[in-house]
Amino acid sequence: MNDHDQQAPADAASTLAALWQLSGQEESALSQVRLSGKEPALPSSFAVGTAAQVSIAVSALAAAELHRQRAGLAQQVDVDMRHAAIEFRAEQYLRVDGAPAPEFRDKLTRTFQCGDGRWVRIHANFPHHRDGVLRILSCGHDTDAVSRALQSWNAFDFEDAAAAAGMVVTAMRSFDEWDAHPQGQEVADLPLLSIECIGDAPPQPLPTAARPLSGVRVLDLTRVIAGPVCGRTLAGHGADVLLVTASHLPSIEPLVMETGLGKRACALDLRGVPGQQAFDALLRQADVLVQGYRPGGLEALGLDAAAAAQKRPGLVYVSLCAYGQAGPWAARRGFDSLVQTASGFNHAEAQAGGGSAPAPLPAQALDRATGYLMAYAVMAALMRRSREGGSWHVRLSLAQTGHWLRQLGRVEGGLQTAMPSFGDIAGLTEQHASGFGMLTTIAHAARMSDTPVRWDLPAMPLGSHAPTWLARAPG
Repeated sequence: MNDHDQQAPADAASTLAALWQLSGQEESALSQVRLSGKEPALPSSFAVGTAAQVSIAVSALAAAELHRQRAGLAQQVDVDMRHAAIEFRAEQYLRVDGAPAPEFRDKLTRTFQCGDGRWVRIHANFPHHRDGVLRILSCGHDTDAVSRALQSWNAFDFEDAAAAAGMVVTAMRSFDEWDAHPQGQEVADLPLLSIECIGDAPPQPLPTAARPLSGVRVLDLTRVIAGPVCGRTLAGHGADVLLVTASHLPSIEPLVMETGLGKRACALDLRGVPGQQAFDALLRQADVLVQGYRPGGLEALGLDAAAAAQKRPGLVYVSLCAYGQAGPWAARRGFDSLVQTASGFNHAEAQAGGGSAPAPLPAQALDRATGYLMAYAVMAALMRRSREGGSWHVRLSLAQTGHWLRQLGRVEGGLQTAMPSFGDIAGLTEQHASGFGMLTTIAHAARMSDTPVRWDLPAMPLGSHAPTWLARAPG
């Protein structure tokens, strides 16, 4: 086991400084940030509060620096750790017309013990994933039936069978087992994020504007949490974010509500010529494309990074995946909870609590942190595009974010911290009229002195808007 799996939690300020250096930005900008609060912020043996505070802070600092580049004005950024940690659990506190949001987790989305005594986690929130697992097990949609069926399986064999069928299941590993796994070794050798120039284009400085991302156009091809959090964050800084989905793609409505603030949402079926042509017209006028498909998943549509940058020189293209862009698991589908289980977090958290059954982190921390890191990297790439020109490819994965979280150390006694209830978060919520009713959401934890984050558009049901860009109007 690596030393950082036992060490005390990292200092938030030094963690932020290390993150800021990844994008090659000026170190002096760090003086604009004030971080308050301390661990433990949530019941965990991991530094989830630090990860929340720092990932939110680095995205806000990038927005502040981009605005300074555009308008010549520096500003202060303040992030409180407890507020940031609660924002990492935002879907848990969502209210619709004063009532808790509808439950979106399928009853099979949980852990089960296999016949060899090891545990697997099944993700069944999308109907095709649920039905695919049930076909493998030859049983009905019933937790007892699934438990019985898994008694004839070895956990790793079931994991592989599910992956071969395109389903999402992972076996629980310890950190030592993940570190010895070929994909764990691949992830350990990767940087947390990469920002790579992939093509020539002249510098494209952004004009003076009232907000950091005024006039910036973002195509959002993501679902669930990480990618949508990135798009919502960019919208909060003034970008025109157009979420592109289609009727055949499953979605999780409460997450659409919570991450849909500030965006417009159109429907385009990219499998057909009309949808492809409409998307191509949008792409040629976009500044940023964010996608969460498996590596290689968009190549057949001619929407991989290289092809997209040829169509739109100067594009910032963001690739998000579960397990990294290389390695034997690169093409595997995955979600935060599955990555936690496969890469050792559930085992380590269980050990810290004196148990043996898988113990999840107290938030979808890999998703949330990755979403804010994506937004940070997008804005860093836009700053480089302004100065240097070029087309840019940003790459991140949930597993790489997990490796970073491990490096932040452990919080002694953290599991004894109380989980904040809805009644504990007074003063941290705000209300938004929406196409779903009146939403109560967690306010953004980053406070910016001159360009406060705000969402000018309500969250709306998918497909509510036309597939067009708004007129560019700074401010």
